[in-house]
Amino acid sequence: MVIETQTIDHATLARLVESGSVRAAHVIGQTGGWEVIVNYGTVERPLAAQRSGKVRLFRKLETITAYLRDIGINRFDVDASAYQAGESTPYKRPDRAEALKQAHAAAAHDRWFREQVQQALDEADKPDAVFIPHEVVMAEWEIKRAELLQRAQETPPS
Repeated sequence: MVIETQTIDHATLARLVESGSVRAAHVIGQTGGWEVIVNYGTVERPLAAQRSGKVRLFRKLETITAYLRDIGINRFDVDASAYQAGESTPYKRPDRAEALKQAHAAAAHDRWFREQVQQALDEADKPDAVFIPHEVVMAEWEIKRAELLQRAQETPPS
């Protein structure tokens, strides 16, 4: 039989702390990390992970300490009796790694492109810059295109 645990999300916890309703916070160690249990009124609930809604598990005690302090909880107790440091499995997100690689590549391309545009603008500002009118360029390409089409028609298929 699976018992569904009711959790509390970050926004609700922040409002409860702001209103002074949080009576206590407990950090409980377990295999793989640390969870927060919050007491408010006559209710005791674990903190939920933002995306899944399941109980949030912090991998490092330092991280959970910083989180609680940032939200306004400066005093809490820690129960490390069930904490198993050596048995935690590494948390990997290959999808995020690929997304970060793509973001870095896009940023590098954007930087290169902006440098190229700036270089062209800087060169255009020089007094000896030579500009070829659009009509002249298009006329030259029409001649080149006609030559290529003529060559293609003269060359027998293989």
